[in-house]
Amino acid sequence: MRFITLNLNGIRSAANKGLFDWLPPQEADVVGVQELKAQADVVESQFSGYDKLTGHFHYAQKKGYSGVGLYTREAPSDVIVGFGSEEFDNEGRWIEKRFDKPGRKLSLISCYFPSGSSGEDRQAAKFRFLEAMYPYLMSLRAEREFILVADINIAHKEIDLRNWKSNQKNSGFLPEERAWMTRLLEVETGLVDVFRLLNDKPDQYTWWSNRGQAWAKNVGWRLDYHLATPGLAHLARREAIYLDQRFSDHAPLTIDYDLTI
Repeated sequence: MRFITLNLNGIRSAANKGLFDWLPPQEADVVGVQELKAQADVVESQFSGYDKLTGHFHYAQKKGYSGVGLYTREAPSDVIVGFGSEEFDNEGRWIEKRFDKPGRKLSLISCYFPSGSSGEDRQAAKFRFLEAMYPYLMSLRAEREFILVADINIAHKEIDLRNWKSNQKNSGFLPEERAWMTRLLEVETGLVDVFRLLNDKPDQYTWWSNRGQAWAKNVGWRLDYHLATPGLAHLARREAIYLDQRFSDHAPLTIDYDLTI
């Protein structure tokens, strides 16, 4: 199973930059996208599916804001829109497809964590999101296997961003955010950062600021993740960050799993 994730920074913008020309040759079985920045009228008419993959989406109430989608080759047994938080479900941040069979409960999820970089109000919202998300993910882990792809808007460790020393007081690398990730990834009880299971090298980034020469100098952050329950994480075989074309300020992250939906 090939699973690609990408923050689009607007689905229309990414499409205009060639995303839907690039995707079919990748032969993905699942594609998670974040930050649609579009409503149902646009997405359902232009981007509801591609190459035999069908999309399901969660839209923000606010136009031109947030929104997530999940394209799959196989039809799900159920689709869950939102995770039960009124505040954040209004922002279009969670789409889950279930592929349950007798003896197996399996979910594939696309999620968009809030950014706190625009100011104190949004950072406070980000902390509320993290506070709500942790118990939700733990309860989900207790009852089913899942892979969640997401722009988490947190670089977990020093290796996950170029300029870590100068960013310790900035949103995305705050001690409280990093501690939340550490707790989420506890070995005995938590989830697995699948990319780092396969690749422990430095300079592996998925987002670059549009300021200065960040892209040209690879001054990046690793903000995009595959998080999985341990049983599924250990079925991961290959990872790749695609850098040859730019569809947004993020790069597509692909992981192949020895798994059949």
